[in-house]
Amino acid sequence: MVLETIFAMSQQKSWEITRFLKTLTYFDVIPFLNNIPVIKEMILGQESIAQPSFSPQKGTILVAGATGGVGKRVVQRLQQQNYSVRVLVRSIDRSRSIVGENLDFYEGDITISDSLKPELMKNVTGIICCTGTRIQPVEGDTENREKYYQGVKFYEPEVAESTPEAVEYKGIKNLVQLAYQEMQDSSYLPIFNFRNATEEIKSIWGALDDVVMGGVSESGFYLDHQKAVFSGNVSTENNGGFASVRTKNFESPLNLSGYQGIYLRVKGDGNRYKFFLRCDSSWDGIGYAYSFDTQKDVWLDIYVPFAELTPVFRAKTMNDAPPLDASQINSMQLMLSKFEYDKQLNPYFNPGQFRLEVEEIKAYREGKTPQFIMISSAGVTRPGRTDLDLSQEPPAVQMNEQLGGLLTWKLAGENSIRESGLRYTIIRPCALTEETEKEGLYFEQGDTLKGQVSRETIADLCLLLLKTPEAVNKTFEAAKSSEFNSPEMWRQKLSQLTTDS
Repeated sequence: MVLETIFAMSQQKSWEITRFLKTLTYFDVIPFLNNIPVIKEMILGQESIAQPSFSPQKGTILVAGATGGVGKRVVQRLQQQNYSVRVLVRSIDRSRSIVGENLDFYEGDITISDSLKPELMKNVTGIICCTGTRIQPVEGDTENREKYYQGVKFYEPEVAESTPEAVEYKGIKNLVQLAYQEMQDSSYLPIFNFRNATEEIKSIWGALDDVVMGGVSESGFYLDHQKAVFSGNVSTENNGGFASVRTKNFESPLNLSGYQGIYLRVKGDGNRYKFFLRCDSSWDGIGYAYSFDTQKDVWLDIYVPFAELTPVFRAKTMNDAPPLDASQINSMQLMLSKFEYDKQLNPYFNPGQFRLEVEEIKAYREGKTPQFIMISSAGVTRPGRTDLDLSQEPPAVQMNEQLGGLLTWKLAGENSIRESGLRYTIIRPCALTEETEKEGLYFEQGDTLKGQVSRETIADLCLLLLKTPEAVNKTFEAAKSSEFNSPEMWRQKLSQLTTDS
């Protein structure tokens, strides 16, 4: 079929067969050329590089307190679900034996603000904070340590190092302030950030112009001062009229399920352009298109909802095509064409020179999810309350002063999060245990809940919260329920809780 097309179009004197072959070779449309590197290099020249490795710049989840009972379980679950994970630890060497080797370690101490640098937040879209003051039995009472780990008090606890004020309040405040200044918005998934692009990232984009149909339009894609530029000359000669740049098929399809669309940051020239996504790897298959207008020399935020994409084949609407499969995105494309769809003309089309600048391409989700998830403690508001019978309260409440105001400073840390401007969720678990059996969860607000809950279950809850807009800016207590309920039921219960005032 390709050879027949070449023969038929070669009859048009002005048709550029060299550019046509270059396009087909660049996008691997002629498979056998991949096995003949010399010929491929002759056709492509400097563009004959191997397929560049590419994957979207996944948001990183930062876990503070990663070596603790809940923290190490959170890290394990994040890795199992293929998250990019960074762990904030005080000693990398000591931490490796607890959480493993294959992690992005950052050595620092939340109680020392100067040890937390902006690079800690690089690419971070979510924080799960499991830090806490280390409590241990007093000397001579170590035989009761197991009772502590099962949610039962040991007889003589003491603060092991630092102070609750430093860890629970000042440390949390240091981390929150840096996060507010530096972390990324978890509502977006960066795909192409041309502000910091490399030549390898640029090289995944190639020109795909109307030369493949016999036309003479010509375009290119290059990097220029923290942006990418799609530019060239579009001509209607030889029945042409479109210029475009398209990515090679991604090494692995992008999974954008859970997102609602694509965000583009662009500056154009007044033309109407098209953006395409493709769900299969075929050269000439169905594309899902969206038209957007530009204003000359004005930066615009363009949102491309998946639900509003039009399935097309060579600019013809395919009404029987399946909806876009956002979990299988194989390529992207930008185009300037004289046609809209089904032979309708582009009302803003102007042949000749054109220019579209692009700063970034990201997937976006409409529901805002938590940026900062904190593991606090049930009982933080109870010390000093005259309406409570102290003898009936959990040990942490009874011993608050003995432990340096532990719960009082936890509450102060909570308040620093609420005042930060970040989207947050604060979990106040009841007494934590080492149980491993699956548990249901019961949520309550008002800080009167008593009971127990396993560290395993709280870790599961943290992972759920990363994707739960219903939990944003809410504080709640959590305990094991008398009956098992599923994580989906947890989500429903979270939606019924009251947002913090």
